Amino acid sequence: MNVLVLNCGSSTVKFQLISTDLEQIAKDTDRRLARGTIERIGGEAIVTLEAGSREAERSTATLRDTRAAVELIVRWACSAESGIDQISSVGDIHAIGHRVVHGGERFTHSVIITDEVLRGIEDCIDLAPLHNPTNLKGIMAAREVFGAGQQQVAVFDTAFHQTLPEHAYLYALPYQFYRRHRIRRYGFHGTSHRYVAYRYRQIRGIQRDQTNILTLHLGNGCSICAIRSGDSVDTSMGLTPLEGLVMGTRSGDIDPAIVDFIAAKEGFSSQEVETLLNKQSGLLGISGLTNDMRELLDEAHENRDRRARLAIEIFCYRARKYIGAFLAAIGHADAIVFTGGIGENAAEIRSKICGGLESLGVEMDDARNAAHFGGREGLITKDNSRLAVYVIPTDEELLIARDTVRAVRGAPQRY
Repeated sequence: MNVLVLNCGSSTVKFQLISTDLEQIAKDTDRRLARGTIERIGGEAIVTLEAGSREAERSTATLRDTRAAVELIVRWACSAESGIDQISSVGDIHAIGHRVVHGGERFTHSVIITDEVLRGIEDCIDLAPLHNPTNLKGIMAAREVFGAGQQQVAVFDTAFHQTLPEHAYLYALPYQFYRRHRIRRYGFHGTSHRYVAYRYRQIRGIQRDQTNILTLHLGNGCSICAIRSGDSVDTSMGLTPLEGLVMGTRSGDIDPAIVDFIAAKEGFSSQEVETLLNKQSGLLGISGLTNDMRELLDEAHENRDRRARLAIEIFCYRARKYIGAFLAAIGHADAIVFTGGIGENAAEIRSKICGGLESLGVEMDDARNAAHFGGREGLITKDNSRLAVYVIPTDEELLIARDTVRAVRGAPQRY
C-alpha cells in the first residue's frame, strides 16, 4: 500500500510517500518513496522535492492555497521526472494519513476520517486554534484532489497521552472548568514519543510492558514524556503546546500572574501576550538572536555571547529539572531517550542536560555521545551506567503511515 502522509501548517505542507502494509510493518521493511516540503503557500512558494536516494530538487511555484500544494505534490509524484517507479497515476496512492494536532478526549487512537470525525476535529478547534484549522484544510484539500472515496486517516498528537491518570492530567483549578470546558493536560508530540518508545523496545529486544523510559523530544518545540509499562503517564506540554520545557520561541512554564503583569505594564491585550509567549520567547527571547540552537552554540563558542550562553543554560537546566521530576513520578526508569532535531544532533546539549545526573545513575560516554548525530541511533552512556541514555531519531511520518494502514485494514493499533 502506498500511503501519502501529509502534515499541513498555515503556509506549509510537509509530505512523505511511504510503501507499507501489515506484512511490511511486521518485518520492518517499509520503504520511503519520496518526501518534501512546500513553504510560503499563498504566494511564491518554495518547493523541495526528493524521491528515494536522489538529491533534493528545489524550485518555486505560485500556489494560492493548500489544495494547490497537494495538487503539485500529486502531479510530481505521478510524473516520470519524479522517478518513483511505484506511482504513475493518482490511483497508485492508496490512502492518505494526516497529522492532526488535537483530538481532545474523544480520539484515543488514529481513525478513518468520516464526516463525523471531521466534526469531532472541528469541535477541538477551541483547544488548538492555530493547528486544527490548518489540519482540516489539508484533509479537505486531499478530499478535493483525490475524491470523496479516497480513504484518509487522522493520526492525533494527543492520542498517545490519553493514558495519563487523572492526578497527572488535571490542573488544580475549580473542577467545574474541567467538566464544562475540558481544561486539562493533553500533551503533544505523542507520535514522536510513541515512535521512539517502539524503537527502544526493538533495540533492547523487550516487550511493551517492560518499557519504562523518559523520552525527550527536543526541537523548535520541546517536550518530555514519562512512559511506564509502555503507556504515557505524564508529559510536560499541557492544554496547549506552550507549557513545559523552554523551546525555540515558546516560554514553557511561567508564573501565570506574569500574563496580567506584562499586559498592565506594556499595555498589551491578552492575545498579544499569548503571541509573545508563543512566538517571541524561549531561546529567541532570552538570546535576542535566534531560536536555532546550532547558531546559539556557534555564538557561545566563537563570540562568547553572554545571552546565547544564558539561553543554552536555561534550556538545559529546565530539561534536567524535568528529568528529575519525571524520574520521581515514574518510580523507576531504565533509560532516557533523546530525539528531535536538537536531541538527535546536539551532543553538547545532551551532555549539558545529563551533567549532574550522576547521582541518579547516569554515566555519560563522551566518545559515544559525540559520535551520535545525523540519524545515528544508539547508546551514549557507559556500559555499566545504571540509567542508560540513548539517541533515537524520530520518524513520525512512518508511524502515521503505519497507523493509516492499520486503520484501513481494520487491524489493531499498537500504542
